[in-house]
Amino acid sequence: MAAAACLVLSGCNASGEGVRKEGPAHNESAAKAKRTPAASVSPSQEKVDAVALIKGDPKVSPQIKRNLKPCAKNQYPVDVSYGQLTGAARTDIVVNILTCGDSFGVGAYVYRPKDDSGSGSGSDSASKSGSGSQSDSADPDSYENVFAAEQSPVYADIDRRDLRVTRQIYASGDEACCPSSEDVVTYHWTKGKFQETGRTHTDYSKTVNGDDKDDLPSAGTEG
Repeated sequence: MAAAACLVLSGCNASGEGVRKEGPAHNESAAKAKRTPAASVSPSQEKVDAVALIKGDPKVSPQIKRNLKPCAKNQYPVDVSYGQLTGAARTDIVVNILTCGDSFGVGAYVYRPKDDSGSGSGSDSASKSGSGSQSDSADPDSYENVFAAEQSPVYADIDRRDLRVTRQIYASGDEACCPSSEDVVTYHWTKGKFQETGRTHTDYSKTVNGDDKDDLPSAGTEG
């Protein structure tokens, strides 16, 4: 059961078109949602200090800010994805905050460049994003929070130009590796905000590997 569920939840889709993802290495856990491998983008892509972005954001809960500490020296449990979600001239940023021990997703956020209009058709983003005029490090103050999810466990990623948010659902007695079910919600940027466009619910089997220990014969003692 654990192996099958964790394999499903670890995620091996390559749907993050035009997205680059960064972050420290973590132990894979089904308690954390799908983490989609991202395609490479232009080397001119500006990077942002995600920790400074989170700690300076008034929309992030104080508890998450207090608990955001390095797991090791200068290694924060933060995943950062860069890609096109809102049609801005510069790339949007998706930040996931995890726990150090088991990689539970405790917060997922989307940041949009402040100097872009809210309509976001994306028609001019391709011509500007590859110009090479951007700096190597972006100012965290130049981004605004346009999406936040803090109901753990949660994880957000970019699926082409849509935002995909995954939540695990635990029933009584579920182990950390193996939730009973999962919700995946898809959002699309429309008229200056994210609007839900799809939802998928999956229930996971508890008997995939025949782990009903009560039905196993007890071992005898040789005399």
